[in-house]
Amino acid sequence: MRAIVTVIGKDTVGIIAAVCALLSQHQVNVLDISQTVLQEYFTMIMLVDAKDSDLPFADLAELLQKEGEARGLSIRMQREDIFNAMHRI
Repeated sequence: MRAIVTVIGKDTVGIIAAVCALLSQHQVNVLDISQTVLQEYFTMIMLVDAKDSDLPFADLAELLQKEGEARGLSIRMQREDIFNAMHRI
């Protein structure tokens, strides 16, 4: 199952590494990634494949959210099909 992960917050060293390490620990593969820094704000969107994850989707999304809170970031994970449905015109 593919999902969209978004990360937003104040730019600090190690954001990409921390998010990717957490995903890797739970057998989630990063398929595509785009990131930028807008002045001092970091933004990233990732397309991931979570079909082999050792955690249920809801638990993984909660883990990412808690990691974000600990780092002062907003980290959200949505199923790709729901993300696409929300952004259709």
